[in-house]
Amino acid sequence: VEVRVDKESWEDIRPKAAVAANVGSGPDLMFVWFDDPHQYPDKLLNVTELGDYLGKKYGGWYDGPKQYATREGKFIGLPLATIGNAIVYRESWVKEAGFSEFPKDTAGFLQLCKALKAKGHPAGFTHGHGVGDGNNYAHWLLWSHGGQMVDEQGKVTINSPETLKAIQYAQELYKTFIPGTESWLDVNNNRAFLAGEVSVIANGISVYNTAKVNKDNDPKLTEIAKDMRTTNMPIGPVGKSVELFQVTTAVIFNYTPYPNAAKAYLQFMFEDPQMSDWITSSAGYCCQTLKSFANNPVWKADPNNAAYAKASETLRPNGYAGPLGYASAATMADYVLVDMFAKAVTGQAAPQEAMEEAEKRANRYYRV
Repeated sequence: VEVRVDKESWEDIRPKAAVAANVGSGPDLMFVWFDDPHQYPDKLLNVTELGDYLGKKYGGWYDGPKQYATREGKFIGLPLATIGNAIVYRESWVKEAGFSEFPKDTAGFLQLCKALKAKGHPAGFTHGHGVGDGNNYAHWLLWSHGGQMVDEQGKVTINSPETLKAIQYAQELYKTFIPGTESWLDVNNNRAFLAGEVSVIANGISVYNTAKVNKDNDPKLTEIAKDMRTTNMPIGPVGKSVELFQVTTAVIFNYTPYPNAAKAYLQFMFEDPQMSDWITSSAGYCCQTLKSFANNPVWKADPNNAAYAKASETLRPNGYAGPLGYASAATMADYVLVDMFAKAVTGQAAPQEAMEEAEKRANRYYRV
């Protein structure tokens, strides 16, 4: 069977998938982000039989990724991978700033970033429209302080004292950043870190792997790779780890003339040894969504991989604490939360104004 594979940038996947769904033509199968399948569930092929089969055979699906791929008890896609997000930092610079270990809470983290900035080593976290890094950072800010976009019934609750505390914390942290993070996309923090311009970022393992792969050709990267460490995001006032993480789901559009071939391909891909080999080859970037693959040796192959090993197990789905659906997916796709923090930290809006604008924008979707 002849198969054509198209590669798209992260930012282009979401709009192109939506166009394909609405127009009724395009790729037979796509890997999409977060709760995007819930924007057009009636345009997707029901793969419940395959989802149930794989879950039963391989120890069950992790709950978070499964939520993104199911609607009303049916699989509208298969959760392919969770891309973990963790702190990546320069160990020698953290010690230079007076810290023997990386802080585990948000208060200590802020003090570290202030000390790093004073030493000429600013931090850098994405306040721009990065599908992964921008959303991950914004949701960590909000959730770690007890805020949420909506309640259990889907009522917008972003305008709250908890959100205000999150914004105020973000404002203080932003003062320790390298200039320009409000325009960063997913690639910018990687570049800044590998250029030695920033001391700490939040990222997938990809930035470390890039340094490792290229260290023999670049003396500067040799030094950086040796000095890089990873750890999980600091815990905020809520007292527990609350992370978004990117999840990619494989969906088959119901306009495809080859539904059986598409399902056969997915079954082959998810079966062992293909899935085991794929996880190993991803070198810590892609976390398994089926529990039987959790013992993959990649997670112990390098100490820096460990922070990403349980991403599927610990993630909190987008749209918390409400139901997944059109509103949650559209609110994220419109970067409502990301923009709220960006406008507040850059002074484009006062914290209360930023919250009220986010509330207004979110209500446009949650009232549908």
